[in-house]
Amino acid sequence: MRIVPALFALVAIVSACSPSLDWREVRPDGAGVLALFPCKPDIEQREPVRMGLAVCKAAGANFSLTWVRLDDPAQVAPALQEMRVSLAARLQARAAPAQAVQVKGMTPNPQALQQGLQAERQQARIAVFARGMWVYQAVMLAAKPDEAAWETFLTGLRLDI
Repeated sequence: MRIVPALFALVAIVSACSPSLDWREVRPDGAGVLALFPCKPDIEQREPVRMGLAVCKAAGANFSLTWVRLDDPAQVAPALQEMRVSLAARLQARAAPAQAVQVKGMTPNPQALQQGLQAERQQARIAVFARGMWVYQAVMLAAKPDEAAWETFLTGLRLDI
């Protein structure tokens, strides 16, 4: 009879230790990126516009990666800036000062930045970067973002793999 309480205790311990973030590598077809997501993302791609979105929800946060292939190199820097500005506007959020971002394989660009956004009921972390004519936007959106999860998500990105 002592086995039953011990079994319940073991199940409770194992359940408490199970991670709410189940990190996995994802390679969306044709996106030129390897991403580390904390859950299995839904992936949508549109052709011939050459754009896509991978998104999932885990531990109360939404994680997304968007990519778009541009036709003109002169559009890259303005597109990166517009991605940050438009998300802040959609969320009606105050933007923290932007900081440089480094993603393995990215093309250097002064508009490759990351920043925090604070809205009334949610917060976001956004990073925008490019490789050649491809522009990317990584976002984590939550009531209270997990900074360690954001760092894992961001450092798990690799371009032109």
